[in-house]
Amino acid sequence: MSPQGDRPVENTIRGALVSNLEPVHLEIVNESYMHNVPPSSETHFKILIVSPKFEGLAPIKRHRMVNDVVKASLNGGFVHALSLETKTPSQWDPKCKVEPSPKCLGGFGR
Repeated sequence: MSPQGDRPVENTIRGALVSNLEPVHLEIVNESYMHNVPPSSETHFKILIVSPKFEGLAPIKRHRMVNDVVKASLNGGFVHALSLETKTPSQWDPKCKVEPSPKCLGGFGR
């Protein structure tokens, strides 16, 4: 895998999520390579985050929390797509892993 410095957006997102949501488990997958973007782009991410801070919150509120943290951490930076799976520790099965997204078919399903 590439060194930490080669993934500034991912590293910024990871740091912000860890410090703000204190996850017991966090997976961030950069799926940009599956899309029509330049090599080493950081525009499409899939995140699995397990946090006790999600207890008692509906999934939409959990997603908003994550989106707010990501937005604030990037200071006007850009992420085109953010796919989220948010769990409480009691909902999380440690055997679960982030499933890869289907291959992008481009605009309009072509």
